[in-house]
Amino acid sequence: MAEKLLIKGINGPVVTVPGKTDLSMMEMVYVGKNRLIGEVIGITDTAATIQVYENTTSLQPGEPVERTGYPMRCMLAPGLLTGIFDGIGRPLNKIEEMTGAFIGAGANVPTVDTEKKWPMTMKVSVGQQVSAGTLFAVTMETQSIEHRMLVPAGVEGTVTWVAENGDYTVEEPLVKVQTGKEEIALNGITYHPIRKPRPVKERVAATEPLITGQRVIDTMFPIAKGGAAAIPGGFGTGKTMLQHQFAKWSAADIIVYVGCGERGNEMTQVLTEFSELIDPKTGRSMLERTILIANTSNMPVAAREASIYTGVTIAEYYRDMGYDVALMADSTSRWAEALREISGRLEEMPAEEGYPAYLPSRLSAFYERAGSVKTLSGANGSVSIIGAVSPQGNDFSEPVTQNTKRFIRCYWALEKSLAYARHYPAVNWIQSYSEYQLELADWFDTNVASDFTSLRVRLGAILQEEDRLMEIVKLIGSDLLANDQKLTLAIAKCIRVGFLQQNAFIPQDAYVSLEKQYRMMKIMLMTYDKAKELVMRQIPVSVMEKSGVFETLTKLRYHLPDGEPGGEDPVWQEIEQSLTNILVSYAEK
Repeated sequence: MAEKLLIKGINGPVVTVPGKTDLSMMEMVYVGKNRLIGEVIGITDTAATIQVYENTTSLQPGEPVERTGYPMRCMLAPGLLTGIFDGIGRPLNKIEEMTGAFIGAGANVPTVDTEKKWPMTMKVSVGQQVSAGTLFAVTMETQSIEHRMLVPAGVEGTVTWVAENGDYTVEEPLVKVQTGKEEIALNGITYHPIRKPRPVKERVAATEPLITGQRVIDTMFPIAKGGAAAIPGGFGTGKTMLQHQFAKWSAADIIVYVGCGERGNEMTQVLTEFSELIDPKTGRSMLERTILIANTSNMPVAAREASIYTGVTIAEYYRDMGYDVALMADSTSRWAEALREISGRLEEMPAEEGYPAYLPSRLSAFYERAGSVKTLSGANGSVSIIGAVSPQGNDFSEPVTQNTKRFIRCYWALEKSLAYARHYPAVNWIQSYSEYQLELADWFDTNVASDFTSLRVRLGAILQEEDRLMEIVKLIGSDLLANDQKLTLAIAKCIRVGFLQQNAFIPQDAYVSLEKQYRMMKIMLMTYDKAKELVMRQIPVSVMEKSGVFETLTKLRYHLPDGEPGGEDPVWQEIEQSLTNILVSYAEK
């Protein structure tokens, strides 16, 4: 008979069990009389250390620890969509029914409703050979998303029995498979360890952008489907709002939003707004293709550390069905703070600013789970990870931001001064970058316009030149600049205000198609080229400003109608005529 495991020491969420135990590393356990969920994070020949994912208040030495024999894992099944879960995958609405508004100790509730019946359609037949990734049943999880049940990894054999099409719970057997040694019954539930990436056939190159409808992202700093990006920014710079825009407008089939250590009122706002948002793709509620993981700052700190792994495991589950999934993690700084607190309780040697030495490897393990893949079933799917970073004091040199930059390829730096000036999204166009630009260039040139990439490069060059000129302006003022330099500043302002800035409250500007983004960019650069001709003829920039040309460019997003790209736009014809009139009037003088 196995020796009974008893608690010896309790230090916040860290519990120690004395003696040489049979526990395994990363094994899930139940701690105490209330059976709190925990995970083994350290083993020696004299003791085992357990990280508890629930509040350890009232836990006492001498209480039992119960083994489960399996690692910390996530229950994956129909019913995840529209759900709101805590950091370890427990449904908050069910917990509220059990324990009230506050999460009670040991509220061990299954992730999905195991009594609800789903209309199942079988996709295999008796005698068929199946292996990992084979589709064996489908059901409509919501009116927008079809849930595809796949043979789990490690199962291969011949189908011996198939249930009739009909309504079943997720626990009822749907298919039986005869492997070499035993007959295995498959149902709607699969389990997967949260810290282990789900298997795929192969990773493929990211060659298609994740279209967001935000001009500063899609045109200037695009992210690929299957890419990893970070949004660093101080308090009030609009990280959460930008992620809301991505969730609503991005070309992803499934949205997984992880509120990791955020303020309770902010998560309440997220939950309220998401339930009210209308999906522009289907006209139905956004929640039908959204999964929310809410782990607020007043919830147990250890569960905060697990929440992003729970989120990315769920994202990979839907990716394996052939969907494009976007995971929003808000914020990874709070997650890193949880690592630091637990590390301190374990009395580990601290590294920079008190963070554990393994912070970079943990960040790497998270962001590396993003990617575009060919699944075991042969379908194409992707997980795009967009992590918000909240550096204290808006200091981008702190460890979490700097280590995050090592593992992502898209960096959207938010600037406080832009946010305070009501320039949203407050993405700094000088500090931000995207390493996906070269890989996606062919896609943009093929699917939007052949000169899309070259125009984007010119737009960026003008903004870079403006940044250089502003240093001179600070020293000598703008009056002493040459006429062509004044034109650069004027056009750069039009780009900043009329192109990079976007208004989420105006329908025609909340989401902008790539075609319209291209036309806006094209008109601005054609205006720049035409204005340079006037400058070469010694016509002052101030004259062009008085004509209202630059004001028209600034408001281009509101007045540009849909139509064919190029120089046939009525707005461009109006601008061209205004500049031509100026040229003619000066020629007559």
